[in-house]
Amino acid sequence: MLFSTWPGARNAYFRSSAALALLIGLAVTHAHAEEPIFDEMRFGATTSIGDGENKEDGVFPSFTVFFDPLGADSATGIVETVLRPRVHAGASIATASNGVNQVYAGLSWDVDITERFFIEVGAGATVHDGDLNDDGTSGPKLGCRLMFREYAAAGFRFDDHWNLSATLEHSSNADLCNGPNDGLTRAGLMLGYKF
Repeated sequence: MLFSTWPGARNAYFRSSAALALLIGLAVTHAHAEEPIFDEMRFGATTSIGDGENKEDGVFPSFTVFFDPLGADSATGIVETVLRPRVHAGASIATASNGVNQVYAGLSWDVDITERFFIEVGAGATVHDGDLNDDGTSGPKLGCRLMFREYAAAGFRFDDHWNLSATLEHSSNADLCNGPNDGLTRAGLMLGYKF
């Protein structure tokens, strides 16, 4: 993997960001000691669906944890569902030299289509280690370290615990910083376990 080839500062920055995201999530749910810390964990991989020089090579193993401090699972009706999102935090790791590592966090909303099928949307922020400006290398040029991140997923529940979802995610700086805004767009599959 890339960890052995990164300059020390980039590696420390990424590890620190990952630890911070996890600690924030743990702190948010600590008040509910009688409940599990995590509401759900998902493991999977995505791949870039960008094109041309903006395309990232390889796959991106991903891990996301969900917390339910607002009681999203017990929400009834559309208003409560909107007002009681789950909190998510995670990371994706690049397997190619022009790939971008990310640490992300945000809010997620689930809607059941049937007892087994569901859709989900989420929005938040991501911190990455990709190229900020055009330096003559391939891969996306992202303008700034902190970007917006949105995703959508459609999933199937096998039982009360296990689910599989297809995801589509996008990250960009929304032209809010000086520099390019190629963005990151990826699609993939995630296997989830709900506690």
